[in-house]
Amino acid sequence: MKISGYRSLSTVHLWNRAVGDVNGVVESGITEVPLLILETDSGLEGVGLGPHAEITRLFPCIEHEDPRAVAALYDRMLAQVFKSGHAGATFGTIAALDMALWDLKAKMANEPLWRLLGGRDRFVPGYASGLCYGLDDAALITLYEQWADRGFASAKVKGGRDLDRDIRRLLMVHDVMARNSVRPALMLDVNEAWSRKQAIRHLHEIERHIDLTWIEEPLRRWDVEGHAMVARAVKTAVATGENLSGLEQFTPLLGSGAVDVVQTGSVWGITHFLRVATAAHAHNLPVSPVAYDTNPVAHAAATVPNCLSIELQDFHAPLGLSVDQQIIDGGIVLGDAPGLGIAVDEAAIAANRLSGQWTVPNGPHVRPARAGLRLVPEH
Repeated sequence: MKISGYRSLSTVHLWNRAVGDVNGVVESGITEVPLLILETDSGLEGVGLGPHAEITRLFPCIEHEDPRAVAALYDRMLAQVFKSGHAGATFGTIAALDMALWDLKAKMANEPLWRLLGGRDRFVPGYASGLCYGLDDAALITLYEQWADRGFASAKVKGGRDLDRDIRRLLMVHDVMARNSVRPALMLDVNEAWSRKQAIRHLHEIERHIDLTWIEEPLRRWDVEGHAMVARAVKTAVATGENLSGLEQFTPLLGSGAVDVVQTGSVWGITHFLRVATAAHAHNLPVSPVAYDTNPVAHAAATVPNCLSIELQDFHAPLGLSVDQQIIDGGIVLGDAPGLGIAVDEAAIAANRLSGQWTVPNGPHVRPARAGLRLVPEH
């Protein structure tokens, strides 16, 4: 079997609520979901999720190749972009191709990917994460009550601009999740919004009110020295890494005591997660993948010894997609469908007339001008 072509598709996720973080909110609750479908000369197809703007540049690296050689093809794609580098959109494209290759390999073996990768248990523990910055307090409670109904006792809240608001909302979510645990795990994600001393000052105040499990991305992603300062100064764990786009970018964090929970972005692919998880394990650190539609990296998370928990953001798949998994009992139960277990209804996708708004100019991907430079709270 050889790789013969690809199709690039785009669907949308309907959140039925505003979604976003301190950097911006999509009020419509409609976001883009890019799909890449790898074709083979046998008719079997692999599905990869995530943006793939560099597909025409990278596809020749794997064209006419046997899809079972996933790790070698991953490195072949990295080698192709050696001079210009593999960050950003380039790395995202490599990841989408890598994910589709793993999907193909597992389908060829007629096994779910978690089984092919050596997993024994199909259950992956998770935590609730609602991209909840744009919700008012009442909507926040309603959202996390739905997660508590599914057995979750761990939750992450989006914040970073108003300390008093963050503390109030953390306490509110704590009370909701307490129905499933006397000591629910609470995390705060500020998406790189703070400066070094601001992070330490704010966390000391938060820790007076709540036993915070981790603070996520308190500083800019590359600030190794700053993350180490924060980690030494506070009790809560420091979690970061979801926006780092290569194993070499994790090395300074791991070697400097600058991270306690090593995170990976789901859209960076299966091989990336496996390699980062191994590096973290060598440093006696847990790994936690961040969420993405259909939670594809859960298959890999089920196979590593140091997976702490996977972020989960919604109960439903994007329009035109169905996935063989259940979100119950505080995590994901992966199914037995071959590969990633993702089925694509291309007719439903083609018939869609909705537009996603994740990439609008003021969307949650745009860093505010005063991020890390605020003296007083901003609502």
